[in-house]
Amino acid sequence: MLLFFIRHGDPDYANDSLTPRGMRQAEALAKRLAVYGIDEIYTSSLNRAILTAKPTCELLGLTPVMCDWAREDNTWQEMTVPRENHPGAVTWPFFTAKYSRLFNSPEVLALGRNWADSPLFADTTFKQGFERTQKAADDFLLSLGYRHDCAKGLYTPEKHNDKRVALFAHQGFGLIFLSCVLDIPYPLFCTHFDIGHSGMTVIEFSRNSEGYVIPKTLQLSNDSHIYKEGLPTWYQNVIKI
Repeated sequence: MLLFFIRHGDPDYANDSLTPRGMRQAEALAKRLAVYGIDEIYTSSLNRAILTAKPTCELLGLTPVMCDWAREDNTWQEMTVPRENHPGAVTWPFFTAKYSRLFNSPEVLALGRNWADSPLFADTTFKQGFERTQKAADDFLLSLGYRHDCAKGLYTPEKHNDKRVALFAHQGFGLIFLSCVLDIPYPLFCTHFDIGHSGMTVIEFSRNSEGYVIPKTLQLSNDSHIYKEGLPTWYQNVIKI
């Protein structure tokens, strides 16, 4: 199986929609996915993810499955922290100097997948957010035929398949979701990797000679569909070409 995780296009957050540039990104992505071929499409039930998936659904004649568990507002409630120098505001921890430092501290890294148990995070709801997302990710992959053994960091294929499955969702949700799927501790993943607007991450679930699966990332936040269509490749609105 190939799992395609796709972040929504350039957003209009105020209206839970896409900007005109985001719409063009979604159309460019659809052309690419139509070439690859997608068998099933899942999407967060927030509109910006639905709109990003829409051109792909139309080209491939697929009906998306709505996933409330992939909504970013749930993750936002559980995984945000006070924003530095902005009293009363919150943001993702990987956007702050404090939590980026804590996430990469020896005492947190030593805990591995139990990172959320660190006393350093006692005043947060990180553990709640991590456990909810881990369960949602495991339930989703089990529905696709792969049972997760978190302790061993591998999956047992209960109904191995060659499907190509796409999930359209969000950055903040996606970073913790992907960390759960790949068994990479979230503190490491969210501070060292990122996913851009309409970026396509591809994870291969290939059974090895011993019968189990360790998912492998083939592409991370690939945005070459934007380049191919001659659109501005404004990665995270920081790298502008």
